[in-house]
Amino acid sequence: MSQCAKTDKISVGKPRWLRRRLPTGPEYEKIRNLLKGNDLTTVCQEAKCPNQFECYGKGTATFMILGDNCTRNCRFCAVGNKVTGLPDPKEPSRVAEAVVLLSLRYAVVTSVTRDDMADGGAQLFAETIQAIRAKSPKTLVEVLIPDLQGNKEALETILRAEPDVLNHNIETVAGLYPKVRPQAIYQRSLELLRRAKQMRPKIPTKTGIMLGLGETYVELEKTWQDLLDAGCDILTMGQYLQPSANHLAVERFVPPEEFEELGEKALAFGFSGVASGPFVRSSYKAEKLYRKALRRM
Repeated sequence: MSQCAKTDKISVGKPRWLRRRLPTGPEYEKIRNLLKGNDLTTVCQEAKCPNQFECYGKGTATFMILGDNCTRNCRFCAVGNKVTGLPDPKEPSRVAEAVVLLSLRYAVVTSVTRDDMADGGAQLFAETIQAIRAKSPKTLVEVLIPDLQGNKEALETILRAEPDVLNHNIETVAGLYPKVRPQAIYQRSLELLRRAKQMRPKIPTKTGIMLGLGETYVELEKTWQDLLDAGCDILTMGQYLQPSANHLAVERFVPPEEFEELGEKALAFGFSGVASGPFVRSSYKAEKLYRKALRRM
């Protein structure tokens, strides 16, 4: 039985299963230099993802468009929140060039939240998808989008560009939203996933949940059902890690065997694809998860 209900704060350091060596090497340096030289941002770096060294070392990265600062200030996120000016209109072209240079078969494009823009940045998402298609037609494109403040037309703009996967993270259970995502709305995120499936039934929808913030198993199961009712196909679950002392503390470190158990339960619950583990993040090994899910859809 899952122990999600345990919420005692952990005052010691990270457990052994969350300690990993940071690989380097020529592929890692190649991607780091390419991103720097093309003035590109990755969520890997901005959000302090624990997998960035592994992914860079394997020749993959998740591109972050619309700048490197967010208009929101979620209590779990390491991305800055001091937006200055509009995004660079040449960003889609630079991302597409990087996809070609890295010979990517699968590209993930995400962004900060831009509530200061009428469409939330939807047009730039569409242009980025189109730019990648033009320069690398065989590359699959997954987009991990913000909630667009519930703007239906903005969502349609992105879907018209035909991404291979439409991803939007629910992040946590409904009861924790006021603490974890005070500027977001649980039902609005569910509605985005529901609308995406209604607008383009053949495009897989995907979401991610962080564990260790104080959720219970009952709340987690309710979230799974809400997501399935919204037509969500693919689910990722990973351990929340506190980016700094100014962010929310970890309530509990979930052991790997429990993540495995929860992944099996979620798959049996009805998702077409599930990735569950301490280091799993929304775009971690995204191509592998996409292809697994596609076989079950």
